[in-house]
Amino acid sequence: MHNKGNFVISLSQLCRWLGTKAQELGVEIYPGFAASEVLYKNGGVAGIATNDMGVAKSGARKETFQRGMELRAKTTLFAEGCRGSLSEEVIKEFGLREAVGAESQTYALGLKEVWEVPADKHKPGRVWHTVGYPLPSSTYGGSFLYHMDNNQVALGFVIALDYQDPYLNLYQEFQRWKQHPKIRSLLDGGTCLQYGARTLNEGGFQSIPKLTFPGGALLGCSAGFLNVPKIKGTHTAMKSGMLAAQATFSALTAANTPTASSPARQAPVDISSYQKAMEDSYVWDELRDSRNIRPGFKMGLWGGLAHAALDTYLLRGNAPWTLRHRHADHEALRPAAEYEPRQYPKPDGKVSFDLTTSLYRSGTNHEHDQPSHLKLKNKGLPAAVNLPIYAGPESRYCPAGVYEYAADASGAQKLQIHAQNCLHCKACSIKDPTQNIKWTVPEGGGGPNYTMM
Repeated sequence: MHNKGNFVISLSQLCRWLGTKAQELGVEIYPGFAASEVLYKNGGVAGIATNDMGVAKSGARKETFQRGMELRAKTTLFAEGCRGSLSEEVIKEFGLREAVGAESQTYALGLKEVWEVPADKHKPGRVWHTVGYPLPSSTYGGSFLYHMDNNQVALGFVIALDYQDPYLNLYQEFQRWKQHPKIRSLLDGGTCLQYGARTLNEGGFQSIPKLTFPGGALLGCSAGFLNVPKIKGTHTAMKSGMLAAQATFSALTAANTPTASSPARQAPVDISSYQKAMEDSYVWDELRDSRNIRPGFKMGLWGGLAHAALDTYLLRGNAPWTLRHRHADHEALRPAAEYEPRQYPKPDGKVSFDLTTSLYRSGTNHEHDQPSHLKLKNKGLPAAVNLPIYAGPESRYCPAGVYEYAADASGAQKLQIHAQNCLHCKACSIKDPTQNIKWTVPEGGGGPNYTMM
């Protein structure tokens, strides 16, 4: 958790700045267009296609209809972040986990706010991390808090999605955490400026799939390069981008040489050198050394802390064993009959807030008259399984109020999906106990509007 010498910045602002620098170098950027389909040719990836725009909720074409575009390329690099829909598709299509014996990915949900605090409480560069509170000892989680500039503080709470209690409400646990005297004393008198949520990869080294396939590669959190104990992955994602760019340039240069055969020029470009480059980089060493920290908390909070101390300070990441993840996150959820419903305190409107207020601060927005991008594979499963067995957990793991059960005309409870609220966190596709929810991209440009995150 050593942070001395690091910079505390806004990632959304950094990305916008990098975008302008890329455009100055001639890179074409297409904001407002969502990649919805992988294009295949000759046994490899040949590019992506964007989704159609101007489609009504009924499926009919509106006057604003615009056909999606095909963007074809000899090499396509997937950097969609955690649980990218197209990245997950190519992982399955080419058996990338099976190819290297990687385990299934495991995840956490991070809920985050940016605050402006009184000047006398602001300490630029100060960093706090906590673990545990207010979660039960059987659930892994912790927090981060960074003092940025302009009297702003970025803070968040991360909860592992392999929790068992279906009554656990992730948004409410975040609100409870802020009531801790240490956190509350910092926030009192301040103003919450923005709210958001996103899932994180927590599988670590054990869950990294094969990185390359014919015609492309996985980068950043699409591959799972997050350093879990540090809750940091920007540096590893940037390094993977650099190495992938170098490998792609070399491969494209070789494929386009005058001596290259015609079939070679038409075949998907092989950038397998990227795999070796990543394995030789500091990213591989960093993730390998921390591989046992997260799965060690399967022993509970205190057992996990003891094991983390042993692995970090005595063995220094060189333990002769590698701990495994026992199951996918959705398999961990237990029946509601084994637990008691949780009662959470009402928000005070000063440090803790109701979900509607927080959602407004996210700036999320979707065109209402479009097909839902959150699709049920079997529309009858929620009422038949999720509600009677797990007490409808969708409304408690979603940090945006997308899911709720309501009575239909016959009085039967039915799952309602408010897709316009979606923060694109992907928690629903991960934690749904029947894996019945498919997350797809909405009409381009829809979603949260983070300016300070």
